[in-house]
Amino acid sequence: MPTSFKRLELLEQQIHHAHRAAVSEELEQRGLREVNPLILAMLKHVEQAGAESFSQRDLARMLDISPAAVTNSLKTMEQKGYILRTPEEGDARRNRMALTDAGRGAVQGCEEAFSTVRKRMLEGFTHEEQELLAQFRERMLNNLRGTPGQKEEG
Repeated sequence: MPTSFKRLELLEQQIHHAHRAAVSEELEQRGLREVNPLILAMLKHVEQAGAESFSQRDLARMLDISPAAVTNSLKTMEQKGYILRTPEEGDARRNRMALTDAGRGAVQGCEEAFSTVRKRMLEGFTHEEQELLAQFRERMLNNLRGTPGQKEEG
């Protein structure tokens, strides 16, 4: 009997919520409740690439989240000492955003939290099963984005 769409939809929602809860718990245990792991990871990537500066709007676009959400996250992380924001000379709309040492430590903690959750989530799956699962999810994502057949970078 084919798997019903409702079952797949329910499982997708349950996995999403369980994953978020597990990540939140891991971040909480590491004292990183107030960080945005995606923003920290992007700032680390930009830092490693040697980019001079980019706007908060650029960051929002890269992460596919609202500029307001980026602003709120950056404000919180700046207050907690994870990042520094300095206005770009000649363009007040652009800020140079840099990780502090505490921010780099938070990135490491976030990576560890996600790794712990990923290992728990995929326990008992063979490498081949994990690869197949990734291919299925890439195909679903591409279908939703209207780009069937396109391979995601990862």
